[in-house]
Amino acid sequence: MKRVVILGGGYGGLNILNGLLENIPKDAHITVVDRNPYHSLKTEFYTIAAGTESDRHARVDFPVHDQVDYVFDEIEKIDVENEQVIIKNLTENITYDYLVIGLGCEDNYHGIEGAREFTESVQTFAKARSAGYSIGNLGAYKNVTVVGAGLSGIEVASEVRESRSDLNIRLLDRGDTVLKAFDSKIQKYVEKWFKENDVEVIHGANVEYVEKDGVCNNGICYMNDVTVWTAGVRPNFLVRELPFEKDNQDKIIVNDFYQVPSSQNVYVVGDCASADHSPSAQLAGQQGEKIADVLTAVLHNRVPERPSELKLKGTLGSLGKSDGFGNMMQKPMTGMLPRLAKSGVLWLSKRH
Repeated sequence: MKRVVILGGGYGGLNILNGLLENIPKDAHITVVDRNPYHSLKTEFYTIAAGTESDRHARVDFPVHDQVDYVFDEIEKIDVENEQVIIKNLTENITYDYLVIGLGCEDNYHGIEGAREFTESVQTFAKARSAGYSIGNLGAYKNVTVVGAGLSGIEVASEVRESRSDLNIRLLDRGDTVLKAFDSKIQKYVEKWFKENDVEVIHGANVEYVEKDGVCNNGICYMNDVTVWTAGVRPNFLVRELPFEKDNQDKIIVNDFYQVPSSQNVYVVGDCASADHSPSAQLAGQQGEKIADVLTAVLHNRVPERPSELKLKGTLGSLGKSDGFGNMMQKPMTGMLPRLAKSGVLWLSKRH
């Protein structure tokens, strides 16, 4: 029996699973390990944090198959030397012949004092729920600060504004414009949206420390009731502990087949794998499809074809439920059209 273990049921892991199930040999068995008993739509966690959608909106059931088992628990260690995975509440370790690592990322607090202890997050379902609880329970005219003005920070801040018109919302941006990775047309549009919707944007931010009821930035301490951290990510700590070669962002370096060169029965996908592209659900999903093709060939005792080049289709973001932005057809676009496109992508991903 060929034992395939997939760690993480995110966008990459789920696409690998679905791809393998299209043509799985009878002598193969798959074990999927995830902390949640469902696939989490991480791109929608900002709606959970803002309280504009229910949990069900961001969940998809895993496929049921006779050759697939699921373990819903926390991973304590990946023991690549003995080819096994140690699970918190299992008495027996899970052994593998082929391992897929798709454990995603976690917040990078950059060593800032108090950031881990006193901020909310949207990096996991549980943390997004916690943020939603904290924000939803605020009284009128309380203060919310979002640290980080990348895609996640923009979506959190705008969605909270749509959810709670009474709150005072502040966005701390380290650069001189929001969404520094996007076209200037989009940057200006989003800045204008925040101004019109009474969201204070502070550029040139340098958060020095965070307290339970405040954020200190460039020598000024802002009184604050809830702080949401969206100021960078890094690979899951279990990945950072592995004895594999990594890039300067602690991501595992893989070959053209998404294998670890020194352990070619180990595949890495998504935020854990070194890549030329920025982390995204789209990137992880496409990598997952290609790993599924490679692994399918390997499981059928065939030599896999070299995966083709990734072709990403751009990035979409929301400004509440009726406005948005993104790169569509290689052009920067703003307004209702990219927001509808984002909703369409979500609809398709739920029904894939």
